[in-house]
Amino acid sequence: MQMQVKDMTVDELKDLIRQTIAETLEELLDDPDSGLELKEEVRQQLIESQKRRQAGVRGVPAEEVAKKLGLTW
Repeated sequence: MQMQVKDMTVDELKDLIRQTIAETLEELLDDPDSGLELKEEVRQQLIESQKRRQAGVRGVPAEEVAKKLGLTW
């Protein structure tokens, strides 16, 4: 038999709310790719992108990408 909110003390209700919030945040912030391995090709692309960024080379502006895709930015 489950307890109903009307039967809970204030502290029990607070604990339930805290637990619910913690579970929800955990679900929302969980990384679905955690534990997966990157393909070597993707890893190299990320390294090259990081090197370009550190060298001051900027990528394609988001507005330009949106325009090419027909999106309103």
